Amino acid sequence: MTYDARVRVTTARRGTAWRALRSPGIALDLGSARTRIWTRGGPGAHTVLDVPTVSFGPAGDTGVLRPVARGAVVDPEGAARLLTRLLAPRVPRYARPVIVCATPVPGGPEHRAALAAALAGLRPRTVLAIDAVRALALAAGADLSRPLLVVDLGAQLTEVALLHGGVVTAARRIERGTADLGTADLGAGDDGGLTAGRLAARVGEAVADLLRDEPGHRAAEALGRGPLLGGGGALRAELVYRLARQLDTSVHPVPRPHTAAVRGAGEVLLSARRHPALAAPVTPVHPT
Repeated sequence: MTYDARVRVTTARRGTAWRALRSPGIALDLGSARTRIWTRGGPGAHTVLDVPTVSFGPAGDTGVLRPVARGAVVDPEGAARLLTRLLAPRVPRYARPVIVCATPVPGGPEHRAALAAALAGLRPRTVLAIDAVRALALAAGADLSRPLLVVDLGAQLTEVALLHGGVVTAARRIERGTADLGTADLGAGDDGGLTAGRLAARVGEAVADLLRDEPGHRAAEALGRGPLLGGGGALRAELVYRLARQLDTSVHPVPRPHTAAVRGAGEVLLSARRHPALAAPVTPVHPT
């Protein structure tokens, strides 16, 4: 490579890094019940916006819509109206933000496509997805060099995941029949209602599946450490107590568990903005 070519490549790389640093940064947790948005303020400061995940129809339609159900975007247009209303005032005109989203582990291509459609109106430079359970671990400052169990107790979705080396190696969703379960289902049902004890028992069954299916002793080691608990359910004392009894181990609610996933996504955002090459471990949702 000639000297001039090396200069052009170096300049292009510096230009890419500079654009990433200059782009507004947003971390997002688009939940079934609540939407959390992390934005950076002054040096070392940030703010978290926490609002209900509700939208409204087109002009003249006063009906309330819920664009996310059981962790999946079911109404991309409604989600777009919600996110535009919340985020447009936080994005300077003509800016193209970098967005990191905390998403369920088994989100899949359809979920990511719907999420990309909901964010398209903001003209993002890049949208990256990080598993919410991994974001919880980052927010807690957990030691990711050792196997770790994470339980995300959401309103309409409960996930149990095993992390090894900071990567999700196995995960389970808590279901009743074909429907996902979350803390919003407590007290609901024709069989006397879902109780904290029953939900804890389902989590215990999911952990037992991981112990049977995961090779080696990683799941057992992670269980011995005690799982991290995130999501709004980690604020429910009875549920935390029942989980500890069910799993026969200590459990560790992360600090401010209801906003931990978006704060962990914010950590990824800061790393990606400081060193754009570090964005590789998370999944692109929208082309740059």
